[in-house]
Amino acid sequence: MKPLAGLRILDLTRVLAGPFATAILADLGAEVIKLEPPQGDDYRHIGPFTAGQSALFTLTNRGKASVVVDLKTPEGQALARDLAARCDVVVENFRPGVAARLGLGAEALRAANPGLVYCSISGFGQQGPAAGLPAYDLVAQAMSGWMAATGEEDGAPLKVGEALGDVAAGLYAVIAILAALVGRGQTGCGAALDVAMVDCLVAMLPTSHALHLYAGVPVARVGNRHPLSTPFGAFRTADGHAIIAVLGSRQFAALCAVIGAPEAAADPRFASDELRTTHEPALRALIEGWTAQHSTDAVVAALAAAQVPTAPILTLAQQLASEHARARALVTALPHHALGTAPVVGQPVRFDGAAPLAATGAPALGGQTRAVLEGLGLSRKQIDGLIAAGIVTETTDD
Repeated sequence: MKPLAGLRILDLTRVLAGPFATAILADLGAEVIKLEPPQGDDYRHIGPFTAGQSALFTLTNRGKASVVVDLKTPEGQALARDLAARCDVVVENFRPGVAARLGLGAEALRAANPGLVYCSISGFGQQGPAAGLPAYDLVAQAMSGWMAATGEEDGAPLKVGEALGDVAAGLYAVIAILAALVGRGQTGCGAALDVAMVDCLVAMLPTSHALHLYAGVPVARVGNRHPLSTPFGAFRTADGHAIIAVLGSRQFAALCAVIGAPEAAADPRFASDELRTTHEPALRALIEGWTAQHSTDAVVAALAAAQVPTAPILTLAQQLASEHARARALVTALPHHALGTAPVVGQPVRFDGAAPLAATGAPALGGQTRAVLEGLGLSRKQIDGLIAAGIVTETTDD
């Protein structure tokens, strides 16, 4: 299942948000041409490394063709415009205004190719008082409300343990691109898409929105607890912690029966989700009076048997070694020009039972330069001249 087969995407992005988005599109069958500067995407130079290959670059650039073009030259800019004229989608994450100065902005490229879907990814968007500021994931997390809501109760704010701002922007970019392509199918016209990391993170705070916009109360850090539902969090066991996530009276009654306190289901303090949250300390003491006497495995097994949502807290290594990960094929090895094969984690959604995945691993820097330029109609002599002038670079190995 390759639902995007036949679509061509010009990828002008670097580092994470943009490449994460275009890798998903490559998984789904799109042809992705990654335009890189002579030194390559920044992620090629950031570890960890295996046999000289960046793990981060390898993971987020599967299925793409690498073309090296020096966009500081007029000839390089002209080549990029020629490529864009033959593409369905352009994705860029320059600082706002840079693409336009290179002659690669949405207005110029869409004038030449009205059906083009042009997606810009930035920290703060293409317009607004902060549009020109640089932004990394940590900045976006700090300014979005995520860090303020994350951390131990009465503790310091914490960032999420992954580059959530980049990943969120990449996912919203994919959603917007696919929606714009559907719209183009109806009207024949493309679209200019403006994806801001901060906006994406703000959009992903429904619980905080409920507290601030509807309840009129400040969003507070509550550690592993849920700010609205109880019991919903990590509970101490004899050898660690177990997650218990109860929502509704039926699940709460089942939990009370398992911990040997069936009468607690009728306790007025615990009669509703809101009341249970109000009396969370007393309820936690009751639950941990049982969980602390048993191992995490025993707690999880007993609760799962009673259909109470529960889980151990796994490391990534434990999850990827699990029966679930193997059954769902969460990690797949792809052919790689330097590593032989490289493990990747592709887009996870199954189409008729199968999860589409790119056919090849991340490309060598400039490994497809000649092939792509030949596809533009350039002769071998013309390509050799561009290489000699340093406008494009052809390599077969990193």
